[in-house]
Amino acid sequence: MNTSPSSPLAAGFLSGKTAIVTGASSGIGRAIAVAYAAAGASVFIADITETPKEGGETTAALITKAGGYGQFVATDIASAESVRNLIETATGLTGRLDILVNNAATYVSKKLTETTDEEWSHVVSVNLTGLFNCSKQAIEQMLRQDPVNEVRGRIINITSQHGMVSAPKDFAYGVTKAAGVYATRQIAADYAKDLIICNAIAPGKILTGKPGVAVDPDALAYSKMRTPMPRFGEPQDIANAALYLASDLSSYTTGINLMVDGGWMAA
Repeated sequence: MNTSPSSPLAAGFLSGKTAIVTGASSGIGRAIAVAYAAAGASVFIADITETPKEGGETTAALITKAGGYGQFVATDIASAESVRNLIETATGLTGRLDILVNNAATYVSKKLTETTDEEWSHVVSVNLTGLFNCSKQAIEQMLRQDPVNEVRGRIINITSQHGMVSAPKDFAYGVTKAAGVYATRQIAADYAKDLIICNAIAPGKILTGKPGVAVDPDALAYSKMRTPMPRFGEPQDIANAALYLASDLSSYTTGINLMVDGGWMAA
């Protein structure tokens, strides 16, 4: 099912691999999915809707146009049954699951006392229960398959610098991203002996093209002040890190939370 990748830089990095990327219709997940397909992977795009939030062609269409394999699978990661359908679809077509990227996330941009019970439950269901559902079922599948180059599978969690420091006016988001950092270490420690690798990537301020609170002038000014490098990040910056962690170039690294933040956490 894999075709020749279109990017010489990434050529062959993920040849013959099967990858699931959640939240891959838009933003960072979209960039990761396109990069993985260019590197030779069969990519399954898991999202609630196929329409990109930033507009334009679907992720699957971009991948297909470039000569890769990408398939959209409508998925609600808060539902264990929906995740089961996702993994069964991917493994039914390719025979295995090599890479899971837990990227899908949501937020409400409110402080603790402003957050309603319903908003809290929704953020936790996507950001934390979704990570639980996807990781658990992915590992169950990986444990059933033979290792390739001494690795049965890889999980990459997209966390945030706001899992390490406070997330101004976004209590629920920050708490769930901090939980993702911990989950990464726990999964890595528990399943290293089974040849399953788990790492995380913590983006700084990434301009994805999505409208809304992410491009609020005050929020951008705050992020600019906090970022030592003279530019904001782009989705491709995260995709490059995700490409490395998904490839055989990274075979003795597990349990890390890789900061891709322009120096945010160093300042």
